[in-house]
Amino acid sequence: MSIRFTAKARRGVVALTVAAGLAVGVAGCGGGGDDDKKPETSASASKDGGSGPSTQEGQSDTPLAELKGPNGLLLQVTSVGRDSGGFVTVGGSLKNDSDKVLTIPAQLSGNETEIIRNGRSFGGATLVDSKGKKRYYVLRDTDGRPLTTTGISTVKAGETIPVFMQFPAPPAGTSEVSLQLPMFAPADLTISG
Repeated sequence: MSIRFTAKARRGVVALTVAAGLAVGVAGCGGGGDDDKKPETSASASKDGGSGPSTQEGQSDTPLAELKGPNGLLLQVTSVGRDSGGFVTVGGSLKNDSDKVLTIPAQLSGNETEIIRNGRSFGGATLVDSKGKKRYYVLRDTDGRPLTTTGISTVKAGETIPVFMQFPAPPAGTSEVSLQLPMFAPADLTISG
């Protein structure tokens, strides 16, 4: 059953990535003045083409929540959506508010051997449903890779990197959860969809 569920989750990630890519492509077709230029940011994905940073469909410009981390790291959550595949996708951006290059803390990957073996990620993130008294851990694919942004080891001063994390969906009646990430302050979120 878990293989079928993770296969569905993987298909959902692919569909979401394709949709986000199309949305970014369409958005890039307008305008063209110097005012439209923005600095490029990048982060490497896992060595075998895993889950790299991607923009999330339906993200808002105004953050839904901000989680403050160590040394000036800031996670801004811009979307929290329930997907038809039975999972919740949290999208946003990781920003370095300091004036120096920051190394991403290893604790963000969590402490599970299988996730750590797959490199840097947001595998330590959890969604907590305090009303239902349940904690939801980041989903993994059939090879044990976490369904989150992976491969980010440093963030330059002032740099912002798009990130995502996917979790099993709480019951349909649950919309209020708390996002918890090691070394960051927790934030209350409302699931849309």
